[in-house]
Amino acid sequence: MDNQYFTSDEIAVRNRAFLSGDAVKVSFFIRNGKLIMDEECYFFLMASMRKMRLNIPLSYTLEFFQSLFRTEIIEGKGIQDGIVNFLVFRNTDGITLSKSSVSYFYEIAETADVLAVQERPLELDLIKEINVNNNLLSNIRVHSPENIYGEIYAQENDLDDVILLNPNKRIARTTFGNLLFLEGNVIKIPKQTEGAYISPLMENFVTFLHKNNLADIQEHEIIAFESQKAEEILLISDEKGIFSVGKIRNKTFGNTRFKELTESWRNSFL
Repeated sequence: MDNQYFTSDEIAVRNRAFLSGDAVKVSFFIRNGKLIMDEECYFFLMASMRKMRLNIPLSYTLEFFQSLFRTEIIEGKGIQDGIVNFLVFRNTDGITLSKSSVSYFYEIAETADVLAVQERPLELDLIKEINVNNNLLSNIRVHSPENIYGEIYAQENDLDDVILLNPNKRIARTTFGNLLFLEGNVIKIPKQTEGAYISPLMENFVTFLHKNNLADIQEHEIIAFESQKAEEILLISDEKGIFSVGKIRNKTFGNTRFKELTESWRNSFL
């Protein structure tokens, strides 16, 4: 294929997401034609922008986003169920980067039900040649070459995703979500200090389970081998949805209990 050359226009030059990966991303959720968990997602966006020292416009209120998504997506595009992946990036028009303005871009992934477990179980594997950090920025969705590498590795090895470890060789997350490990009545979740994502979707789910005494939620430091001890594994991704994990290497997992728990959670939104 011949090389193609592109000239930069003013918008591209100012877009630091394109030039430097200088952006944060947060998902918003639409279910039955309504925004759900909008406050949790909004406050996560604000916290993510602060961590990246992005200049938060005064117009970025919860009401602004509620109106934007209702007008442009729910009413404008007729979307009843879906995930809005919302990206805020820094421009280069300020005296300093922290004073530069920001712009946004969003895309919509339509789904049957954002709270439902997807039909096809996933096949995962551990990847050991790279790891993810466990610092302040590891918990938010920013540019991550580890995710890109992991996604390509998964595709080349006929996997759906890969499990990423932190520098201490413990489980952090996958390329696009967090893992929950079910053993009996206990659900173990990697700590955020291990490199797991902050996830409004997962936090809403585990809070529901805790408040209704449906499971014992425990945050843990989880070594890679412990993934083989679980009875069931759930992958929750703000970006893509909810999936059961069917196989890791030679070990297969059920999904009955997690489906029952997510069904109870879904019904609480009716």
